Amino acid sequence: MTASTSRRDFLCTSALSAAGLAVGLARAPLALAADKANAAAPLFKISVAEWSLHKTIFGGRLNHLDFAKTAKESFGIDAVEYVNQFFRDKAKDEKYLAEMKKRCDDLGVRSLLIMIDGEGKLGDADEKKRTQAVENHYKWLEAAKFLGCHSIRVNAASDGTYDEQLGRAADGLRRLSEFGAKLGLNVIVENHGGLSSNGKWLASVMKQVNLPNCGTLPDFGNFHSYDRYLGVTETMPFAKAVSAKSHDFDADGNETKTDYLKMMKIVLDAGYRGYVGIEYEGSKLDEMAGIRATQKLLERCQKELNG
Repeated sequence: MTASTSRRDFLCTSALSAAGLAVGLARAPLALAADKANAAAPLFKISVAEWSLHKTIFGGRLNHLDFAKTAKESFGIDAVEYVNQFFRDKAKDEKYLAEMKKRCDDLGVRSLLIMIDGEGKLGDADEKKRTQAVENHYKWLEAAKFLGCHSIRVNAASDGTYDEQLGRAADGLRRLSEFGAKLGLNVIVENHGGLSSNGKWLASVMKQVNLPNCGTLPDFGNFHSYDRYLGVTETMPFAKAVSAKSHDFDADGNETKTDYLKMMKIVLDAGYRGYVGIEYEGSKLDEMAGIRATQKLLERCQKELNG
């Protein structure tokens, strides 16, 4: 190798190194900004479930169509969870659904899911009734698709022994989830009474269904005599939504029945980073105040856990 060649190679190498350093220096602020943004991003997002306002809606003081507006303008929340009881006869009414969607779009509010009740037992012991219950839910999956939701929340009600109910509920959920998959939607089960409020049983149902779009919606307060922290721990691996149930608050703003910080650690430790829905069901505070108290508590948990 000649001296001139060595010098030329050295100069090329030096130039490339300098260029690389310049690019690195140019990118450094962007990388720092990205790291800062990621550090500042909340570990979870907050939504509000329509059931939090069920007394107000049933009492005629709020129209279902104005739910999204209330969420955004009263609480600054831009994601909502509907309850089919408030528009039970509108599942196939495209004009009504279009109005719901337009109001959300105009406000920048996202429709997350519809909670479904009153459409039969998905784990009914009578196979014909079970099939009818599955088919009764089809219209709600189609409505959820129209609205831009990711899921419908259903109940895993059944009859029989522990194992019989497990098999029957899994059968109904599997068939409904197969229909939901065609629409790109999830079917998620809340712990909502009966054996569904047994975390071990519900997790076993999920394993038996074994479909990626069939999951859970762990509710902090619906485990009844079952340990709520154990129940959430058992059902979080399948969670596609979370319900922050609240009833009453102490003088420090803590929920009196659920240790929210402990519960949210369980939620986050499971790798969940989606929406946590406020579902106030208390009586000491009015519904608007109850939602605000729950929101404030969740925001405090965000700060402490982001820490």
